[in-house]
Amino acid sequence: MPVKAIRPDYHGEHRDARANFGGAILVYIDWDFHRWFCTPKTFPLPPDMPFGALIEAVIPEGFGQHPQFSEIDWGSVEWTLDHEPFTPDMGRGIEEQGFGHKCILRFSTPGLTENI
Repeated sequence: MPVKAIRPDYHGEHRDARANFGGAILVYIDWDFHRWFCTPKTFPLPPDMPFGALIEAVIPEGFGQHPQFSEIDWGSVEWTLDHEPFTPDMGRGIEEQGFGHKCILRFSTPGLTENI
């Protein structure tokens, strides 16, 4: 959200700039319709990380404690990247597929809605 400074000569430092993360990009990830997690989780990820590694290592770390996690059929998951439909290539790096610093990746799991 943009903020307007009171003084026109104020120029603040962006502490969450990509340069401050040692080459990593911040990726927000959210599991739609699962409010155990009240907000997207943020992960600093290497830009060349293959999308398949994201599913194998990162997403389970962030969401694996949910009782429905083990029921996910990854072949039917619906993805959006920055609010646009997204079809990942498991072997290609995330930045190569359009992930930018502070992007949001959302996944929806048809047939699994949180009724817990």
